[in-house]
Amino acid sequence: MSDAAKILGKAGEDCAANYLESHGYKIIARNYRIRTAEIDIIAEKDGVIVFVEVKTRSNERHGLPAEAVNFRKQKKIIEAASVFLQEDNYSECACRFDVIEIYSDAKNFTVRQIENAFEVH
Repeated sequence: MSDAAKILGKAGEDCAANYLESHGYKIIARNYRIRTAEIDIIAEKDGVIVFVEVKTRSNERHGLPAEAVNFRKQKKIIEAASVFLQEDNYSECACRFDVIEIYSDAKNFTVRQIENAFEVH
């Protein structure tokens, strides 16, 4: 990943965290990692733990941002979420998996939250 892509990704994650906080979410963790996976943002709202994958794009050349959260990526997020829920005594909490798409034109960010973007099968 190029430095420019890393910078854009970090800016997108910051934007997503600010968006969530402004919509009543409490950020519990950012960049939560286990050996094989990472969750960009873990938040809570109304007693629901929300695992958020953030995808930032400057254009749609490679498709919509949410399309990058394929089945393989979903499995990794679910695996990390399971570890998080067990480690931090959230096992009784309801949870869901969201994707936040961030579009950037170098000056502005547009945010689109997709609630329940995928489910555990």
